[in-house]
Amino acid sequence: MEQIEILDVAAEGKAITRWKDKVIFVPFTAPGDIVDLQIFRQKKSFAEGRVMKYHKYSDLRTEPFCEHFSICGGCKWQHLPYSEQLKFKQKQVFDNLSRIGKIDLPEFDPIKGSEKTEFYRNKLEFTFSNKRWLTFEEINSDFEHKDMNALGFHIPGCFDKVLDIKKCWLQDNISNEIRLAIREYALKHDLEFFDLRNQAGFLRTMIVRTSSTGEIMLIISFYKEDKEAREGLLNFVAEKFPQITSLMYVINGKCNDTITDQDIIAFKGNDHIFEQMEDLKFKIGPKSFYQTNSEQAYELYSITREFAGLSGSELVYDLYTGTGTIANFVAKQASKVVGIEYVPEAIEDAKVNSNINKLENTLFYAGDMKDILTLDFIQEHGRPDVIITDPPRAGMHEDVVNAILFAAPKRIVYVSCNPATQARDLQLLDVKYKVTRVQPVDMFPHTHHVENVVLLELK
Repeated sequence: MEQIEILDVAAEGKAITRWKDKVIFVPFTAPGDIVDLQIFRQKKSFAEGRVMKYHKYSDLRTEPFCEHFSICGGCKWQHLPYSEQLKFKQKQVFDNLSRIGKIDLPEFDPIKGSEKTEFYRNKLEFTFSNKRWLTFEEINSDFEHKDMNALGFHIPGCFDKVLDIKKCWLQDNISNEIRLAIREYALKHDLEFFDLRNQAGFLRTMIVRTSSTGEIMLIISFYKEDKEAREGLLNFVAEKFPQITSLMYVINGKCNDTITDQDIIAFKGNDHIFEQMEDLKFKIGPKSFYQTNSEQAYELYSITREFAGLSGSELVYDLYTGTGTIANFVAKQASKVVGIEYVPEAIEDAKVNSNINKLENTLFYAGDMKDILTLDFIQEHGRPDVIITDPPRAGMHEDVVNAILFAAPKRIVYVSCNPATQARDLQLLDVKYKVTRVQPVDMFPHTHHVENVVLLELK
């Protein structure tokens, strides 16, 4: 297809155009680009294409700053100025809530942008692979590529291919320094990079966590135990990077990379780091969930607390509480906070964080939300004045929505990482509640992801 104009931005960070009666999704383009396209996937109502040639670049474009842009799969909007990214995210929230929700909506508050648009993440996971992804330029060159080891990010849609990352702009540069040093050591000492397809090798993954308190956690995952090789690498890291306050490892011989069900061992330093938010401290272990943009997490929680409108006398339910960050954040302004979460380890973290901060008005329960939040539970603990809910991307189960409607709090604060499922849930809540505030928050610059906070009040 020749000389096709890109018309708009769509879901998942892709742009769209139309050809005949079909919508075509095209990544890494901007509205106003005029391009030649090659279709590589075709369905009845839509198709997906890739750019073969640019005839005209959009006036919206800016120069991407990362050498891995368009290959790595992350930061898909680097070619758009941040101001334009925010406009598209605001539009995405509005489109979802109005088209899917089909409810009365107030005027939206302007999206809360991130002051940091680079090096804003506090956690990244990298994968070791012996099957490095080759770029088109490398494939078409005459050079024989003998070093096929990579330490970086998975290529979208290719589970066994990993792009070797030279510099990532998402996390503090210490993350790059640690990753490159480990890669160099592994190559020098002939340590096997993991074969994801055949499930063989030694080095599997590594996770770097940094915190607002200046602490650093590094977790290296090995596929099998080799005490001499493992200790050699860990001692090298400990000596070269004394600023790492929590150096940990795990032997993970499973078929998947998840380590939440594994024993993670502290090799040197503590088995945790701390995050600071106002006068609160949050203990972060190797399995703990914490918002990956610390500074924007504070903005998100501040908005949540403001929407909750607490005076000190309210009973608050915090649904999908995770490690109790929001519950503990609002506890000083409430009479009592009851947090519910599916993951038992997260609930233990929530209790620890309450103890660290000397908060005695929090209660936490672990279990499936639809099984815990029942009519009996509400009658036992009391009808909440405020419910704060921050569900996963899939949104809330219908039974949970019904339990909220039964509880009938004065206010509901709904925090969402997926405005589409949030819109669906708002439609279900519309029988009793009206939306009075909508505040989008950008947690992830250069991506299409957006958080949204909605205040609902009893009609």
